[in-house]
Amino acid sequence: MTRQRPPRPSASRRTTAQRVTKQPGKLRIIGGEFRRRQLPVLDSPGLRPTPDRVRETLFNWLGQQLYGQQVLDLFAGTGALGIEALSRGAARVDFVERDRRVAAQLSANLATLNITSSEVHINDVQAYLTRPATAYALIFLDPPFHQQLAAPCCATLENDGWLTEEAMIYLETETTLVPDVPANWLLHRETQAGESTARLYQRRQP
Repeated sequence: MTRQRPPRPSASRRTTAQRVTKQPGKLRIIGGEFRRRQLPVLDSPGLRPTPDRVRETLFNWLGQQLYGQQVLDLFAGTGALGIEALSRGAARVDFVERDRRVAAQLSANLATLNITSSEVHINDVQAYLTRPATAYALIFLDPPFHQQLAAPCCATLENDGWLTEEAMIYLETETTLVPDVPANWLLHRETQAGESTARLYQRRQP
């Protein structure tokens, strides 16, 4: 009796199986000194890196204004925005991230790039903003969606001395939210991607 071999999985089946296997996340740096470098990203609930297209648009808006600037990256997560700023000439970025595992990966990625001029602060953003303020020329504010964190953070930044006279503030929120920002923040640019809306504000003296 001739034994029949079990059929081999077809190429399409193998491809499907490969697709199901979860690959580690990667953060791609778009421009500047570290352009095209890829960094590992943790698979962590709620971690929502700013999409490449939105980052590219944002940094086109900012242009040459990053050189030599002090930057604050709040709710930093992967650090995508702050690392991109460093790649494009920012002097220093302070990253604030409360999840210790996510912050550890961010610190490791900075070390991989030999970045020593910046620091990762493991802290809740609202708690961090109660410390004595340093004025920053650019702030990235990307709070978790649907937690009503944008408005109080914006008010604290404006009222407690965290902004230079003409600071730029990048705010990313769920599209359904119309953000409540200080009256002297002028909307400079705006774009939408999926369920998020990105806005860049220019501060003016009250």
